[in-house]
Amino acid sequence: MTVLDDRIAMAESDNTRRLDKMFERLERMPVPEGYKVEIVGGVVYMAPQRDIHWQTILEILWALEDHFGRRQARIFSDVRIDFPGYENGFCPDVAKIKSGAKKDDNGKWRYEDVEFVAEVISRGTARNDYEAKKTAYALAEVPVYLIADPYARRCRLFTGPKDGIYVTDTSIEYGGVVDMTHTHLGLTLDTADFPRD
Repeated sequence: MTVLDDRIAMAESDNTRRLDKMFERLERMPVPEGYKVEIVGGVVYMAPQRDIHWQTILEILWALEDHFGRRQARIFSDVRIDFPGYENGFCPDVAKIKSGAKKDDNGKWRYEDVEFVAEVISRGTARNDYEAKKTAYALAEVPVYLIADPYARRCRLFTGPKDGIYVTDTSIEYGGVVDMTHTHLGLTLDTADFPRD
């Protein structure tokens, strides 16, 4: 290991400890029912989960389960995964973990094992999904990142992460089909039933 590798490992360890302490404090707070809490760039965000939000998440979950099988695939919603960058403890709306992946020594899923993330836009946190999270997911080399936006009534599909950016950005109006057959997921996602605001 080089000196640089040691410093990176130490910084990541400190980052994880700080995130753990922040989440421990949040767990003791009276967070209102139906709110999602996550930490983006060291800032705590709480966003209400509206029915339109949850219904969109379900449409994505069902498509993944139909394609990969309910018992075979590791698919999560609102489970904390720490991503690269300063204090990024995200709880993706939908995350698919690689087959055979194991939790780390602290009982957490590793961002290196995430192969798909979907975020459904909330009005108050939309900027995070389009900017900070997109950058973190690209740095983590998450191969497929999908944003579903019920306000704009469109999906954005980001693929091909390289050097902290996604090479491909495809926009699909609601009612169309999100084609992910060119990715390792090998599936299509029909947005005809996605709820609109």
